[in-house]
Amino acid sequence: MRQSHLFTKTRKEVPSDETSKNATLLLRAGYIHKEFSGVYAYLPLGLRVINKIIEIIREEMNNIEGQEISLTALQEKSTWDATDRWDDSKVDVWFKTALKNGTELGLAITHEEPITKMMSQYVRSFRDLPKYVYQFQTKFRNETRAKSGIMRTREFIMKDLYSFCKTKEEQDHYYKKAQDAYIKVFKRLGLGDITYLTFASGGIFSKYSHEFQTICENGEDEIYVHHKKKIAINKEVLTDEVLKDLDVKREDLSIEKASEVGNIFSLGTRFSEALNLSYTDENGEKQLAWMGSYGLGPARIMGVIVESFADDKGLVWPEAVAPFSLHLITIAKDKENDSYKKAEEIYKKLTDAGVEVLFDDREESAGAKFADSDLLGIPMRVVVSDKSIALGGVEIKERKSDKSEIISVEELLKTYKPNCE
Repeated sequence: MRQSHLFTKTRKEVPSDETSKNATLLLRAGYIHKEFSGVYAYLPLGLRVINKIIEIIREEMNNIEGQEISLTALQEKSTWDATDRWDDSKVDVWFKTALKNGTELGLAITHEEPITKMMSQYVRSFRDLPKYVYQFQTKFRNETRAKSGIMRTREFIMKDLYSFCKTKEEQDHYYKKAQDAYIKVFKRLGLGDITYLTFASGGIFSKYSHEFQTICENGEDEIYVHHKKKIAINKEVLTDEVLKDLDVKREDLSIEKASEVGNIFSLGTRFSEALNLSYTDENGEKQLAWMGSYGLGPARIMGVIVESFADDKGLVWPEAVAPFSLHLITIAKDKENDSYKKAEEIYKKLTDAGVEVLFDDREESAGAKFADSDLLGIPMRVVVSDKSIALGGVEIKERKSDKSEIISVEELLKTYKPNCE
């Protein structure tokens, strides 16, 4: 991508009502557009990041036998009446509307009810289970006060996976597989070292549910962390009983600010009973399916990455989710300049080799280009100038460490594509 062709530009000002670090930087860098409070559009750079996060999640869900589907956002009242979650006094974040014939509808806040209702038409016997299905789907929640930028919005994409098992034991086994898969996801996203499996209340479903909380200076939650065991406990469930269950001592826990980036729940048979999801077992007896629910928010993760790694110059993306691998910058404004021609040559070789590179070919000053490069947060900057050529090649600079050195063009091409000549 040539930066002169890139849709959107960096900017100095952001909406006056925007206070979160993640939204401020993403707006300034041109990754997102604010439609109104709690609602954001994703521009080319932002969409590249979101899609990379989604692809990592997708791969790990497929690795635990998940099958991807796509359910509808529009929901019937009757589906949710079955579990008493249509009632605004029970769930107060619905966006509700109606068809012209008066039929009342809602925009999905989650999908336990509709997925269970759908499964009841496909599950008959023990041979039909277990099944694990997931989706990336837009959810809508009528938050009283949307806050924290893209980390708490009224419209957002969620990855929600649902497991349907024959027995509690089978469900517990899959729950552990999903838990391990989430740990792999956060490691691949660059958040592994600062994300903790966090014990939370299981409500009516189980003794515990689990959240995944990332240590974050501007986090909304407080958790009690056992760094050695790589686990944490939510403030509301920190009791002597829990400490005993987890074999930890209160004095070994430290209080940390954190942001929730995922959660997993065992749901028991509540939804299958309410929506008649049953199967016939090996003895011909009717049994209810056991369920689990596993959520991740790609945009929330994106916001937490910004909050965790950005510095006073701008964004700092982990390599796995960065919109581009390299930010190639030419200092020369004259297209007949030798260094400009060399930058064009390098750009062509890199793109031909399949390397993701953003080429800053704009007629801007070196200072403006470097400032924009810091703001955009691409992991590696490659500068081509008369000076770098005279010193033997190009100057490369890591965004996260600020380390720079001169390397040959051949070494650059070899590093980013070993078979590139």
